[in-house]
Amino acid sequence: MNWVIEKKYAGLTIREYLQGIHGFSRRIIIAIKQEGKLLVNDLERTVRYVLAEGDVLEIHFPAEKVSDNLQPENINLNIAYEDQAVIVIDKPAGMATMPSKNHPSGTMANGLIGYYRRNNRMFTLHVVTRLDRDTSGLVLVAKDRYSHSLLAKAQQSNKVKRTYIAFVEGILEAEKGTIDAPIARKPDSIIERTIHESGKPAITHYKKRSEIENRTMVEIELETGRTHQIRVHFSHCGHPLVGDDLYGGSLQILNRQALHCNELSFEHPITRENIKVQSKLPEDLQKLLN
Repeated sequence: MNWVIEKKYAGLTIREYLQGIHGFSRRIIIAIKQEGKLLVNDLERTVRYVLAEGDVLEIHFPAEKVSDNLQPENINLNIAYEDQAVIVIDKPAGMATMPSKNHPSGTMANGLIGYYRRNNRMFTLHVVTRLDRDTSGLVLVAKDRYSHSLLAKAQQSNKVKRTYIAFVEGILEAEKGTIDAPIARKPDSIIERTIHESGKPAITHYKKRSEIENRTMVEIELETGRTHQIRVHFSHCGHPLVGDDLYGGSLQILNRQALHCNELSFEHPITRENIKVQSKLPEDLQKLLN
């Protein structure tokens, strides 16, 4: 990356410019000092160098390193959006986002590393948003640590917006509403979550889209991003997701939770333009409309 220093930024050190103007974290600056390069007008400088108007500041980032535990695999991924800094994958239900003890291979991460390697791109994985294995839809991934740090900050400030479509059991009375209930890990379980006053704040906004027999299609937007938040909140309200047997849903017509991330919007970390990506309902959820 490179910039021509404007008059209003003259007098700043490289560290002040990168941190204050472009949001570089301390960790990234240390990594650049140790394994990358800082050049001003083609001469290597330290972060204490004072910039002048018209200087050309050039950053060489350290090479990305892929974990030895993350093996590239030839998996057909549905790429919904891609540019030089980010990629958005439309993940199918049944595919884990990252490898784990129970799912060491066949994950979105394995497939994405394989995609990078086949195209001679030396990126590693910087996942910004995640989805449960049986939740389908859009997943945002940064291609470098700088873009990831900016998007992670944006997500913490609720500036990475995700919209979901879910089918819940029963007919919701209200046309729209907000569920505000703290979520904690359920005692004696490493997976299950529950509503408890000691938990972390969790807020879910929803509105009805349609009613189909004894179930409701709802559009959901999260104000917080707790593990299993949508599933726990609607179960708590007496309307578990169709197919979500972990939280009381029936498997009679669907064998996975009826949840899909259908829209993702964010400010691009480099260009600052607003990006919106959309995804159609997968076939198994389309059938619930019939």
